[in-house]
Amino acid sequence: MATTPLSFFLLSLLSLSLNAQAQTPTAPAPTPSGPVNFTAVLVKGGQFATLIRLLNKTQTLNQIENQLNSSSEGMTIFAPTDNAFNNLKAGALNGLNQQEQVQLLQYHTLPKFYTMSNLLLVSNPVPTQASGQDGVWGLNFTGQSNQVNISTGLVEVQINNALRQDSPLAVYPVDKVLLPEALFGVKPPTASPPAPSSKSNSTVAAAEPSTGKNSAGGRNVALGLVVGLGLVCMGILS
Repeated sequence: MATTPLSFFLLSLLSLSLNAQAQTPTAPAPTPSGPVNFTAVLVKGGQFATLIRLLNKTQTLNQIENQLNSSSEGMTIFAPTDNAFNNLKAGALNGLNQQEQVQLLQYHTLPKFYTMSNLLLVSNPVPTQASGQDGVWGLNFTGQSNQVNISTGLVEVQINNALRQDSPLAVYPVDKVLLPEALFGVKPPTASPPAPSSKSNSTVAAAEPSTGKNSAGGRNVALGLVVGLGLVCMGILS
């Protein structure tokens, strides 16, 4: 059977199409993203050695990374620099027990992902992961444009940039340690025991005999006995 020009043309198009498909490289399958490494973010920042040490010492780092990679809400963390810790009063950290150090670190963590622009729209106070007998501890945010102010009631600091701002983790460096009032506020004075009333003192004084008066009376009685005995003896001898 003779090949017609139309059939030859169609066969040529089919051959070219098959060759083009064979030569087109297959797009690589997307690589699944791994767990977010919070430590790597801090190490890359280069000025968070004290924070990393404290996170490891209290085992808070494992808790943060486990929650970060299992929560759908994400996390926002404010990371004090080494200078921020160095500017604390001497003994401020050592004066906290293990539980209080954990609370301090949790106070720097929000259990939700916030961009800087989101932080300007929140309702204050924003709950942190720290809590105590008085409930959850919060932070207050104010500011405008690309500047956000954080206030704890004792400390106020600005954040102007981010170490990371990609969901599910936002990390913002801060130049001051965020001090919660529950840990660093003025403690109420310890109540002193009540002073004894004047009535009680008067009663005790009245119940106790006067030592000086009784001593004088005793001496007078003894002297009278001696004189009396002397007179009796004189009467007998006369």
